Amino acid sequence: MEAFAGRYRLIDLIGTGGMGSIWRAWDLRRSAYVAAKVLGQHDAAALLRFVREQSLRIEHPHVVAPHGWAADDDKVVFAMELVRGGSVATLLGDHGPLPTSYVAVLLDQLLHGLSAVHAAGVVHRDLKPANLLLDATGKRRPHLRLSDFGVAGLLDEPRMTRHSTVLGTPGYIAPEQLAGADPDPRQDLYTVGAVAAELLTGERPGPDGKLPPVDGPLAEFIRSSTATDPSQRPDSAHTAGRLLAESGALPPAPTTPWATQPDSPEVFDQLPPLPRAWTPTGPAVQSHAAGQVATTAGTAAANPLATGDNAPSHHGSTPIPSLSTPDSPAVVGGVAPAQSRSRLLVWVAAVSITGAVALLGTAAWLLLS
Repeated sequence: MEAFAGRYRLIDLIGTGGMGSIWRAWDLRRSAYVAAKVLGQHDAAALLRFVREQSLRIEHPHVVAPHGWAADDDKVVFAMELVRGGSVATLLGDHGPLPTSYVAVLLDQLLHGLSAVHAAGVVHRDLKPANLLLDATGKRRPHLRLSDFGVAGLLDEPRMTRHSTVLGTPGYIAPEQLAGADPDPRQDLYTVGAVAAELLTGERPGPDGKLPPVDGPLAEFIRSSTATDPSQRPDSAHTAGRLLAESGALPPAPTTPWATQPDSPEVFDQLPPLPRAWTPTGPAVQSHAAGQVATTAGTAAANPLATGDNAPSHHGSTPIPSLSTPDSPAVVGGVAPAQSRSRLLVWVAAVSITGAVALLGTAAWLLLS
């Protein structure tokens, strides 16, 4: 497949979002696999949000932000790090309600990521389990990545939508956000509390914002974060993180107390196998025209007549026979030694003479007959 805008080679579809599709792609400039978000059908407002999302450059261990983009005709794509473990929504669907200590680790990482996002003057406005990605860590301590800034709002900048338009996912939206209030970091903190309740119970918040009842160490954290009045919530992600630590639910790093449970959470690699033309390190060996040599990235071209340990592999194809014998020097670097060349010339001459004699004999027989 031709590279998109000369840089991104789209490989396979791995997901869809509200504003487009997500592809696994090969970045020719970085020589690495990336997740490429391709904008689908769009109007001016969607394109503006898309451009705004790709403009974010928040570097943090718990944030996945775009690191490059390209445009080609009416299509726009931007790329970000490829995260292999699926989302928290996937984990919740596979496992059901998660252990309190596990949820506390996820919330702590999310709040650290939000601190960086808010410090950059950005409010996410669409936090939910599907937008919280996970590295494939198995049963070890999880590693969360906040993603999808498609409806993010910037503080102290003009609104991109009318007040009658509400951006976000029903059930996770803060009451004032639902009423059309300007972006405020405390709106994200409300959603953190709603997500926490879902992770602990396995029940999604109702469309009206009603949360499932929660008790235990994280109950006060959830109650405070989801206060109807924004002034009653923690004033920052950092403050919310301190409240989480005071709950006693957060286990010290690098402990994994949930691992002792019979059915502990496990984050698998969720990406499908690569197509046949691709390997874990990049494009597979490509076929070339006859007489040319197939090469792999980072290795020098090999002679198709080479033998021995340095010969290229020809799995799945007919092996190329060697012109050398155990008693004669091997062909090296595409140039035969003088002795082998002389033997070859003698052999060709002998064959030619034999053919000529046979041809003359045939001609004489035809004349006599």
